[in-house]
Formats: sequence, structure tokens, C-alpha cells
Amino acid sequence: MKAQKLGILVIALTTTSAIYAQRSTDIDGGKDYPAISRFKGAIIEFYKETTWGSYKLPVNEKGAIDWNNPMSLEGKVIRIQYTVSKDNNAEFVLHNYKSEFAKSGYNVLTAIANEQLGESDRPHTWIDKYYRTGGYYNGLNNEKFGLGVNFPNWKNDHSFIAARGNDGDKDIYAVVYTLVDDNYTLITQDIIEIEAVETGLVSIDNISNDIKLKGHIAIYDIHFETGKATMKPESDQALKTLAEYINSNPAKKFFVVGHTDNTGDFSSNMTLSEERAKAVMLELTANYNVNAEQLKAYGVSSLAPVASNLSEEGRAKNRRVEIVEE
Repeated sequence: MKAQKLGILVIALTTTSAIYAQRSTDIDGGKDYPAISRFKGAIIEFYKETTWGSYKLPVNEKGAIDWNNPMSLEGKVIRIQYTVSKDNNAEFVLHNYKSEFAKSGYNVLTAIANEQLGESDRPHTWIDKYYRTGGYYNGLNNEKFGLGVNFPNWKNDHSFIAARGNDGDKDIYAVVYTLVDDNYTLITQDIIEIEAVETGLVSIDNISNDIKLKGHIAIYDIHFETGKATMKPESDQALKTLAEYINSNPAKKFFVVGHTDNTGDFSSNMTLSEERAKAVMLELTANYNVNAEQLKAYGVSSLAPVASNLSEEGRAKNRRVEIVEE
């Protein structure tokens, strides 16, 4: 297996049934994701692209499985199911993906197998939680993106790996869940492409230029957990750059303004937008030496959109933090 592009999140999953016969060639229309070479000897059994959907990934910032607070990844979802010889056990498949991601610089979020999944004697429970909806476990419903091969029950050889990266204007998550059946190993690979909104644009120069020309700048590189005012680690560089600009202009004062899209309750979004603005202000003053006298935090919910909220692309542009010169 050869991975070519940086930053992918993968989960491998194996499923089959006693009556299922493995194909000898790929299904019509099946193709590998360009950034991920298939596992050696694997055959494509199922391929489906979903233009846009909400994918639930139950992995927290420390790489632990968190069923109660899954990440909601919104974007294009590509599901590919491969089968390969059952001689390739789940840990071996996991090892190969993990090795390739590490060599290519991918950020591996988690890589676990068998008892580490917490359901080693009952992988069908993992399947119920991860892929199915409702039921006893209130599953995440990732099965909605399609399945060509049903997952087998009562098998105890499975693994899961997730990684994250970036390809140009896209953040990419790759998820691979592997499960070994009586006759073969099933690899279920999910790719979630998320359009990055003006990532990598925060610099001292463009902050300075936008403030001079427009009196404000939208910062899209400050990321929050869904529905929360908790900033993600990937916000650090933007915060550092923003702090450098503010500290180099000690005579100026700024408003930190939180914005949301129009999804959900307006009042709740007003509170959330203010809490996010305050979180940014607190982070800048507590950890980046910014003078608290230079900043005031406010939230405006969805009152100042910069794009239509009718599309996901527009909603993504509306979710932002702005720095406004006082």
C-alpha cells in the first residue's frame, strides 16, 4: 500500500457472510481514492460518493474513543469497501496503514485493534455503535453512506485507524475499519473531504492590510468544537499570529466578534458566539501576553452573514471570528 498525499484519516472495517463469494475484479465504477493506494491484493466490492453529508467520528483530541461527543465532519463522503485474503489479519492491515501515514506525515488520530476497541469479544456492538442508527446503543448512523457487504457478527479480529490531513483547499479525514471474516478480510474505508475556508491566510501582513482597508478581518483559522466555545489545537498558529499583530500595535484597541451561521436557535447561537469571542480574548491575554485593555468581546450570532446560509459552503464562511478596530 502506498499513500501519496499528506493528511488522511482512515478506518478499516471487515465484513462478510458465510454465503458471500469474494469478487476477483473490482466492481464497475469502483476506484481508489487518489491519495490512498489500496492494500496489496484488495478488490473493490463497493464504491459510493455522497456529495455532502454529516459524518460522525467518535475520536477526541487525545485520540480516545468518545461515543458521547463525536466530531461532526460535514462535507463530501466517499466510501470504499475492499476485500482481501483472510490471511491479512486486522492488526496487520492496521500496521500497514499506520506505517504509511507516519512516513507521509499524516496526523494519525487513533490506531487501535481488538481489545483496544473496547468491544473485542463483541465487534458487532462496535458496528451497532459506529454504523447503525438508534437502537440500544443510539448508533451514529454512518451506515447511511451505503454498504455493499454487510458486516459479520461475532468476529473478534478487527481494527480501526483514523488520520487527518490537508490537500490544497480541503481538509481530509480518512477512516478505515477492518474486520476478518471466515473467508476474507473486509476493509471499509471512508474519506471525508471538508472544504477549508481561507485556511493558511492569517499573517501579520494580511491582518494589517485588512484592518487598514476595511477596519476588520475575518479569522477562519480559529476552530472550535461543534456547538462549543472550546478551541481546537489547530487554532494555535492563528492565535499566535494575531497576538503578534496586536502586541505590535499597543496603542490600538479591538473588538473580538464571534459569528455563527443560522443553524439552530438564534438565542443559543447568540450566547455561543459571545462565548467563543470571550474564549479567544481570554486565550490571547492569558497565554500570548496580549494586554486585556486592548480587547473587548462580543457575539452577534447570525446577524452579519457574509454568504448565503442556504449552502454548507456559505454557512462555513459565516462561522468565523472577526477582529474589528475600535
